[in-house]
Amino acid sequence: RNSAYGTMSSLADEVTTIAFESLAVDAHASFIVNASASEDTLEHAFTEHLRLSGIYWGVCALATMGNLRKTMDADKREEILSYVASCRCESGAYSGGAGHDGHVLYTLSAVQIYALFDAMDRIDRDSVVNYVKGLQLADGSFQGDEWGEVDTRFTYCALSTLRLLDRLHEVDVEAACAYINKCKNFDGGFGATPGGESHAGQVFTCVGALAIGNRLDYVDGDLLGWWLAERQVKVGGLNGRPEKLPDVCYSWWVLSALSILGKTHWIDRGALARFILRCQDETSGGISDRPDDEPDVYHTFFGIAGLSLMGHPAVVEPIDPVFALPNSVLKQLGIEPWSARKC
Repeated sequence: RNSAYGTMSSLADEVTTIAFESLAVDAHASFIVNASASEDTLEHAFTEHLRLSGIYWGVCALATMGNLRKTMDADKREEILSYVASCRCESGAYSGGAGHDGHVLYTLSAVQIYALFDAMDRIDRDSVVNYVKGLQLADGSFQGDEWGEVDTRFTYCALSTLRLLDRLHEVDVEAACAYINKCKNFDGGFGATPGGESHAGQVFTCVGALAIGNRLDYVDGDLLGWWLAERQVKVGGLNGRPEKLPDVCYSWWVLSALSILGKTHWIDRGALARFILRCQDETSGGISDRPDDEPDVYHTFFGIAGLSLMGHPAVVEPIDPVFALPNSVLKQLGIEPWSARKC
């Protein structure tokens, strides 16, 4: 086996036998751009409340494929940034769509979009920071909004937002990490709250938050690595918890955590890449959750992000497993990418 770290090598030795080696980059770029323009569809109406996250998924996918500048001219860039601004709330938060309530999830999406477009100067940092600070509770956890739901996802969103703004010191990071540790389970995984079932999505948010807080010592790397490796099923894809079907989105949730732990070699990366590429529509573009299903922007992004973490040659911008942004974007913000710290 490879050493614990330095395992983010190219897939070249594993993809040589992949029947679906080609990632349809141009088709996926067109799919993403066209999806954002389809305002008369039922899907567009149903996703209005999380449109900001949808924009982030699409823009980050384009950036990771190296297609952002090709597909987004100055007018389109300004259109997107104006929409993001329209989602800003008086509280300092951002909502998932114009006219909706603010939430830390979408506040992070807004900051990520500004970062992707190198437009961080458009953020009222003090108002965003004050909003996020106000969400931390006495036990170190974070609620997602004014209505009080607590979830480890929100801890990750809060810490990630503040780190991207270079204001992480504004909250009690140690208490936040200690709360996450309370959400750790006997299997090494993490739940949404103490006692909650381990789930790959929660594992990413907890491991990512602990990486930001410099408290990965709370993670049992071998035990969690084993649990994550067991998420791979016979067809090569990954599921989110035992006895569930594989889904392309877990190519990110599982692989990002394994990347942070330096254990991507604990799964069959070639089989995972084959699974992701079988889920793409090579003609119309887009990636679906499973082969032959309808593609969407969400799975398109997470499929491309998973391929990026494995070093697929068609994904030209390496993505950071902690912040889910291209390494080049983090460098612009003065943040050292995870791969640079661990290689």
